[in-house]
Amino acid sequence: MAGKSDAEVKKGGRGKPKASKSVSRSSKAGLQFPVGRIARFLKAGRYAQRVGAGAPVYLAAVLEYLAAEVLELAGNAARDNKKSRVGPRHIQLAVRNDEELSKLLKSVTIANGGVLPNIHSTLLPKKAGKDKGDIGSASQEF
Repeated sequence: MAGKSDAEVKKGGRGKPKASKSVSRSSKAGLQFPVGRIARFLKAGRYAQRVGAGAPVYLAAVLEYLAAEVLELAGNAARDNKKSRVGPRHIQLAVRNDEELSKLLKSVTIANGGVLPNIHSTLLPKKAGKDKGDIGSASQEF
């Protein structure tokens, strides 16, 4: 009585055995993002009449990759600023310093992100290191 009967444990026969655990589509695909929820959003959003089985898996994988990329770069920016927590400023620095992410998110405003530190070259002080041997100087030495 403690164990399951032979009919419940057997693999053969019609249908699935009743004792099997359900496995999420996210774990089947090896993803952290919820495939089922994305499938529901795709259906509810009415983007198309029908949604294929592979579409939410692919979309979840793409979204997970983008999130991981942004979080990795933002984590590096936080570590560079000697912080243990990622904030909006670190996300802004990560996105704007990466060429492809900056192009993807060019029209996005990140709240409390600030701007990239940038001083125009014409505003920087002139270098006073050149005294002798300037090309084009008034006097010529032979």
